[in-house]
Amino acid sequence: MNLELDQDGHLLDYTVWNEDVAKQLAQSLDLDLTVWHFEILHAVRQFYMQFGHSPATRPLIKFLMKTISTDISNAMLQERFQTGLVARHLSRLAGIPKPANCL
Repeated sequence: MNLELDQDGHLLDYTVWNEDVAKQLAQSLDLDLTVWHFEILHAVRQFYMQFGHSPATRPLIKFLMKTISTDISNAMLQERFQTGLVARHLSRLAGIPKPANCL
């Protein structure tokens, strides 16, 4: 599938996202997505729909702790998604725009 991406690798149209799109985006990061990853990505999309913007790291982690598990932490997300740029990386995989405060 040929995806239309912006210069930062985010989907131009977040409505075309599905789990197959996420898998394709994750291939470029050498990341195999599991059921747990998809649960997180669906929650990231829920944040975007609910608040109208992509989340920064701290609000995202608070949201995930409320909606998925109190065990979620920045370190856990960094480890499981193999990145130090949690908010940007998860927004990209979830098919939503780059968070405003990311470089």
